[in-house]
Amino acid sequence: MSTTSQPSSVPTFAYVEAALRKKTFGVLTTLDGKGRPHSTGILYGVSPPGSPFAFFFLTLERYLKVRNVRANPPGTLVVPFPHRILSFIPAPCVTIRGRAEVVPFSDPDARWGFEQRRILRDNVAWLTDAEPVFLKLTPEPTVLCHGVGIGLFEMRRKHTAGGYKAHIPVERLVGTAAGTADADGSTREANT
Repeated sequence: MSTTSQPSSVPTFAYVEAALRKKTFGVLTTLDGKGRPHSTGILYGVSPPGSPFAFFFLTLERYLKVRNVRANPPGTLVVPFPHRILSFIPAPCVTIRGRAEVVPFSDPDARWGFEQRRILRDNVAWLTDAEPVFLKLTPEPTVLCHGVGIGLFEMRRKHTAGGYKAHIPVERLVGTAAGTADADGSTREANT
């Protein structure tokens, strides 16, 4: 009998990516020039399937998060997956660490990502400011997950059972070395 707190079946990166594509809201954390964090709730779009995996955030040139990214590119996106009925149960989440950059409003991957969901299209349509830009978060190879795709009964047995890491396939990475992963794109490590 194993004493580890690993889920019995760890979701693959493909599963995690599909779950992330169904969502549009997360909490983006950027760092200012002195390394102080700034977190904000924000809508996001995801790059086209088959292209390098990245997240895009529509914002305005004058906002703090843009200044932060220009001064200090590391960033983190946390995407919660709240339980609609069992709201007293802690929400599963995915944490994506990476490098952020400012890209033009005309960036084709960002525009594609914002065309995929109505709320994102509406966000672009409502934009009347003359300085829109996108922030692009290029993830590190490892995505940290807790509870996404893990059954509630398994989580109830031991709450740390829901922690796992999913690895972005090498062909979906931009400018980073690939992490080590199982053939299915997941690892059996827990306690993320």
